Amino acid sequence: MRLNQSCQIFTGVLLMMFITAVQAISFPDFTGLIEENSPAVIKITAQTKSKRSEQPQAEIPENIPEIFRQFLDPRQAPERDSRASGSGFLISSDGYILTNNHVVEGATDVVVRLIDRREYDAEIVGTDPQSDLALLKIKEKNLPFLTLANSDKARVGEWVLAIGSPFGLDFSVTAGIISAIGRSIPGEGRQNYVPFIQTDVAINPGNSGGPLFNLDGDVVGINSQIYTRSGGSIGLSFAIPSNLARDVVQQLKDTGKVDRGWLGVVIQDVDKDLALSFGLKKPQGALVAQMEPNGPAERSGLKNGDIILEFNGRDITTSSDLPYVVGPVRAGTTVPVKIIRKGKIRTIDVTVGTRDSSGAATILSATPEAPADTRLGLVVEEMTADMKSAVGFEGVIIKQVSANSPAAEAGLAPGDVLVQLGFDEIRSVRQFRKIEKALPANKPQPVRVIRRGSPLFRSITIDK
Repeated sequence: MRLNQSCQIFTGVLLMMFITAVQAISFPDFTGLIEENSPAVIKITAQTKSKRSEQPQAEIPENIPEIFRQFLDPRQAPERDSRASGSGFLISSDGYILTNNHVVEGATDVVVRLIDRREYDAEIVGTDPQSDLALLKIKEKNLPFLTLANSDKARVGEWVLAIGSPFGLDFSVTAGIISAIGRSIPGEGRQNYVPFIQTDVAINPGNSGGPLFNLDGDVVGINSQIYTRSGGSIGLSFAIPSNLARDVVQQLKDTGKVDRGWLGVVIQDVDKDLALSFGLKKPQGALVAQMEPNGPAERSGLKNGDIILEFNGRDITTSSDLPYVVGPVRAGTTVPVKIIRKGKIRTIDVTVGTRDSSGAATILSATPEAPADTRLGLVVEEMTADMKSAVGFEGVIIKQVSANSPAAEAGLAPGDVLVQLGFDEIRSVRQFRKIEKALPANKPQPVRVIRRGSPLFRSITIDK
């Protein structure tokens, strides 16, 4: 009897402990946040006109009546309206609205609707395809609006909430946590300028441009895209950080466009072998593989082969970090840049320019006789004067790569233009032979080539 009572008491204690533990698990209550902030969330409908086909069509038989020809020839078909929907949110009481560029891109008419069913025609103040942001304006005053948070304070594991109109289901709410910060997702137009916030919040088509809230009710991000194989959410969604959006908004308000800082460099990541060959203890930084002639980087004294470790006081862990910190710097601003050059760390002052675009050079084949094989396992030949003039740089062309050679193990290939070996630039076959002969054995050396117009660094080691 006493044993039975003891078991009951023990079971009761365990049950109370379990209940207490369950009660101790605290989940956020989103109701107040939703009630307070949803009036500032917007549903957007953008109308565009489809273009007539400009492609040549198959010949239409002459015996087809004219009234039917427009159905057979798309070039004679009338333009049709198409509609896209998305989300957005008010950022000021006088009617400024932030959304995604892809929601309103090419739109002829934009209509916005508030949760209280008021509708307004919106003006597109400006768009920025690089960040996928757009600024709209409606003519109204005393509107509810949201505050942009400091997204630098966002932390992985933090609760976040989204409000938007997925699949046209107005003002739907979903919640989750921040899964990662600073995701680099190269895409058309963005070119790595957005360090995305990754979340597991359920985002679907129609959520684009809507706010991502933190628990304070401030906007930490603008929902932009999802990763999906089915067209629906699989728990990988990405938002544009509010700090980036703040700068874009201000420039769009002031000028209707966005100017970004530009260095004029092509960069690549540093792997373990490259880190060793450049004198780094671990892979880090952005390796300068090529510079725009007379661009901001070259004018400031940066050189090919420099590894950027810090930019304006911000650590550069991987190459994808560099565009994030360069972009917000206004043209003409001089900032300190910490680099490692020939194994030594130094700091130089770099004056940032305005971003420009330039095409990649194409390397043509040459015809001179190829010299003998080398320690690296390469057969190289001179570039002609016309080729050097056409592409704007000097080097030697790799004609052959011996199997199982140091060059083959480094990933060099015929057609590559060798422009740097170790820390020395290569301008001729004679210079290449001299530098290659002096290379130390069993010590990784950086080698830089131009492959199909794009610069590339590799690490190469000679056994003997």
